[in-house]
Amino acid sequence: MKRGQRLRQIVNMLDLTTPLGLLIAWTSGSTLCRGPRGLIIAAGYGWGLPHAGAFTMGNVVLFRAPPGAAGNDPVLLGHEERHCTQYAYCLGLPFLLLYALCAGWSLLRSGNPASRNFFERQAGLAAGGYIGPGGRLPDLPSEKRNEA
Repeated sequence: MKRGQRLRQIVNMLDLTTPLGLLIAWTSGSTLCRGPRGLIIAAGYGWGLPHAGAFTMGNVVLFRAPPGAAGNDPVLLGHEERHCTQYAYCLGLPFLLLYALCAGWSLLRSGNPASRNFFERQAGLAAGGYIGPGGRLPDLPSEKRNEA
């Protein structure tokens, strides 16, 4: 693990977002395994919200996909890993409020919560499978899109 990845892991543990992610994974019945670069993969997340195929809480990446399939898409995993870094930059839980504000702004500006969302744009709209500016879909097969 690189120095920055280890620092992210420590910050997200101390700011309590990774423990919160582990609690969510545990209470939702997800299966946990170690992922690359200090990430923790939680497979089989089944709660109704959020609607996305994957989301991040600290260094925990929660996937709706079952064990064995979760975390196998390196492009989507890279997108979610960038969100892990954003949690660290925002010192944890403030990320959730800032993300919600950016999602609201994007919804007002574009009609969807991702295309004008600063955090999604920094993580990579196409990598996350979101609709891009102007309502265009990225060149990804429908089963790889992460649409809400």
